[in-house]
Amino acid sequence: METDDHHKSTSSPVNDGGLVISATDSIHSFLSASTKDPDLTQDLRDIAGTLSPRPSLPYRALRSIWIGSNPSRRPELVSLLSGSGFVFSSPKPREKSEELKARLRKLAEASERKAYEKLVKDITPKKKVEDPFSSYKDQLGFGLHVVLIMFTGFLVGYAAFTALFSHSPVMSAAGGILGLVVGMLVETLLFIVRTSSLDRRSKTISKAKKNQ
Repeated sequence: METDDHHKSTSSPVNDGGLVISATDSIHSFLSASTKDPDLTQDLRDIAGTLSPRPSLPYRALRSIWIGSNPSRRPELVSLLSGSGFVFSSPKPREKSEELKARLRKLAEASERKAYEKLVKDITPKKKVEDPFSSYKDQLGFGLHVVLIMFTGFLVGYAAFTALFSHSPVMSAAGGILGLVVGMLVETLLFIVRTSSLDRRSKTISKAKKNQ
């Protein structure tokens, strides 16, 4: 009874996906003979006929046929498996999902766009931003202008305080210093206005270039 139950539970593992071994000549001969073995059930004889021409077969199916065979006529399991080896099948490659394909496509496009921009960057001439102190001449001119404004402010303040405070040397000097400070503030204000104007002009040019 135990043998019959075992036959029923193991009579169908032709493609069970378990351990697979390569078929040798002795295994082919054993399976060919098993197709006519009266001691086997019809299911096991059918399995033997199906597996007989194959170059590889499930070990579980071969063992089921071997167990069901007559012990006096069947070969030893060790000698039957002699020369056989394991057969490993390569897993089926996983298919990429549509979402993953779209994401990879976007990454490839972004990479190509970045490479193109890097290539064009060395070819496209860049418009230099105007710098109020871009040359030695500009720096020297600005310095002389500051000195002139400060000197003019000092003279104006000195003359004004001299006239107001009856030629007092102290007050005249204080007026000159005050005029000097006012001249510095005026020059600083003019510098800020000039720099802001250049920045706005540079931003306007870059925006117009992008819109093109």
